[in-house]
Amino acid sequence: MPYTDFQKQQHIAELQKYLQAIDRDEGRKTSVIPDGVYGSNTSAAVREFQRTHGLPVTGDTDTETWDEIVTVYRNGNCVKPQPYPAFPSAEYVCQNGCSGILVYVIQAMLCELGKSYDNLTRIDICGNYNIATAGAVEDFQRKCGLTCTGAVDCQTWNMLVACCGHKF
Repeated sequence: MPYTDFQKQQHIAELQKYLQAIDRDEGRKTSVIPDGVYGSNTSAAVREFQRTHGLPVTGDTDTETWDEIVTVYRNGNCVKPQPYPAFPSAEYVCQNGCSGILVYVIQAMLCELGKSYDNLTRIDICGNYNIATAGAVEDFQRKCGLTCTGAVDCQTWNMLVACCGHKF
């Protein structure tokens, strides 16, 4: 079966994704957007990678360059976890009736805190901001000296993160 244009684009996009992650891990601003086109930006990024990693600087992705890119990518991505910005914005409020990944994270933090501190309410993790979640949030807010609303605003979120910082 011949190598299709679509397969080629997928492989170039994978290369670009790796170069982008390596730039981020090494503290450089990236010029590569994974678009599947091996254009001047990709060639320049490959040259920069080759220069930085002691390879012949050609701008072409030969086997030696590809192997080194994959090695550096895997080592960089496995060394430190990337943070995930779960809370949408400073103005957002997560409250009764909300659902999804943010609610799972809030409930997981409350659950962990409840396991560690006998005076905090323990809740189940279900992904739905229900009455039990609102009650646990209000209990947490009261004990932390925050305004008791039962809803997670930016201030409550930051306090949850600070209290859980040593746990996660």
